[in-house]
Amino acid sequence: MSASSEEIVKIEEGTPNTNASGSPSSNTVNLIQKVIAEIIGTYFVIFAGCGSVAVNKIYDGTVTFPGICLTWGLIVMVMVYSVGHISGAHFNPAVTITFTIFRRFPYKEVPLYIIAQLLGSVLASGSLRLIFESHTPHFFGTIPAGSDVQSLILEVILTFLLMFVISGVATDNRAIGELAGLAVGATITLNVFVGGPISGASMNPARTLGPAIVMNHYKGLWVYIVGPIVGAVLGASAYNLIRFTDKPLREITKSGSFLKSLSRCDAR
Repeated sequence: MSASSEEIVKIEEGTPNTNASGSPSSNTVNLIQKVIAEIIGTYFVIFAGCGSVAVNKIYDGTVTFPGICLTWGLIVMVMVYSVGHISGAHFNPAVTITFTIFRRFPYKEVPLYIIAQLLGSVLASGSLRLIFESHTPHFFGTIPAGSDVQSLILEVILTFLLMFVISGVATDNRAIGELAGLAVGATITLNVFVGGPISGASMNPARTLGPAIVMNHYKGLWVYIVGPIVGAVLGASAYNLIRFTDKPLREITKSGSFLKSLSRCDAR
C-alpha cells in the first residue's frame, strides 16, 4: 500500500539487459528481486490483514474492530521496513499506477508489479481459505455496507489521504524517510477506523480482488478498483501542488523537523 523512496524505484536508463557473455544483467536480476519482494510483501499484508478479519468473524469477535485496524497498520509498516529498500513496497496497484503517472516509477515495470501484487493477494486469500476451510461462508474481502456510491466516495477520500502521506514521506527528500513506514502504517490504521464499517477501507484493488477471486464474491467490485486509483491520483496531485516553494532548504528545515533540529544542535 506504499513506497519507501524515489531512489528505490529509479532505474538506470540505457543499460543493456545482458552482459557480453549473454547472462542476465544486474538490472534484470534487480527487477526479478523487486517482483519477488512485491509478491512476498503483498502476501503477508493480505494474509495478516484479511486473516484478522476472518479470525474475528469466526471466533466471535476475539480480535475486535480496533484490533483489525491495528493489524492492517502494523503489517504494512512491518513490510515497508522489510522490503521497501528492495521494491519500494507498493503492495498496491493504485500506488504503482500513480507513481508511474507522476514519473516516479518506470512504466515498463508496471505490468509486472501489478501481476505480482495480485498474485500475492490471491495466494494469501487462498491460504486463508485453506486454513479456515470449514468456515468459508465468512467472507474476508470488502463489500459496500451501504450503497456503491457511498463506498466509492469513501474509498476515494481514504486513498487520497493515504497517497498524500506517501507522497510526503516517501518522495520528498525534505521529509525524514526513515519514518515512512510508521507514517504510512498509522495512516492505514486511521483510515480503517473511519471506513472499515462502511466500505471495508480497502484503498487497494489487490486487497479486494484477491479474496473476491478466491471466494467468488464480486459484489461492488468496481468500487474498489475505481475508487483507490482515483483517490491515489488526486492525493499525489494535491501534494505536488504544495511540494514546490521559493524558500531555501535551510529555512524549511529550520522548523520542519524536530529530529533535524536536534542533529544541528549536536553538530555544534
